[in-house]
Amino acid sequence: MTPFHGVNCDFGESFGIFRTGDDEGIAPYVQWANIACGFHGGDPLTMRRTVRLCMAHGHRIGAHPSLPDHTGFGRREMKIAPEDLRDNLIYQIGALKGFLDAEGGALNHVKLHGVIYSMSGRDEGLAEAVCDAVESFGVALVGIAGSKTEAAAIRRGIPFVREFYVDLGVDAEGKWIVEKRKPIDLDWLERRLRQALATGQIEAESGGHRYPALFESVGIHLDMPNAAEVAARVAQVLREHPAGGTPPG
Repeated sequence: MTPFHGVNCDFGESFGIFRTGDDEGIAPYVQWANIACGFHGGDPLTMRRTVRLCMAHGHRIGAHPSLPDHTGFGRREMKIAPEDLRDNLIYQIGALKGFLDAEGGALNHVKLHGVIYSMSGRDEGLAEAVCDAVESFGVALVGIAGSKTEAAAIRRGIPFVREFYVDLGVDAEGKWIVEKRKPIDLDWLERRLRQALATGQIEAESGGHRYPALFESVGIHLDMPNAAEVAARVAQVLREHPAGGTPPG
């Protein structure tokens, strides 16, 4: 049986005096923490503070690197050569690993942030660059089933953990619907997660179309008004699932 890794969430995306997300409120419900590495959010003090928080909660800690885009929070597409992407990622992952080493922690995985997550998922050259960076640290890569990053990781023997974004809908083409952050309807979220766990599929928001939802981890976003409530509801559903949260596939 494929192991299930519970809930993963992004942490440490505040920057300087600007605060983003309720890290402390959501931490009790998470098993894997993805910590921002400074290029979309995070700074040295925030990274150390977040490492300490996540270690105190027993999280498996991963790097959450992005394109160099503070202004756009890492969510704007830009042209980047594969070798530049590789080195940008190594730079960021290495920064987090330094804080983990200093605090007696360990790097467990890498999960990309923002638009580079989807860009590398559909571009083979960028996917290989991502794997070059991840491979140099000897850790797992978190991503979406069926992506170029998954194919590259499997081909190269890099552990790949498939995730399901429970707090995002999909359109009729199977693409994630990313909107301005607003409170999530908890009943909608629960129905969606139960459907994915029971059938390995999710339904498009427009209805009529169903798409595969094969995953070993449930991903949630921290930058929404009711993130802690979302995390608590997800944790409740996973506890009630007869297979202990293990999804089909």
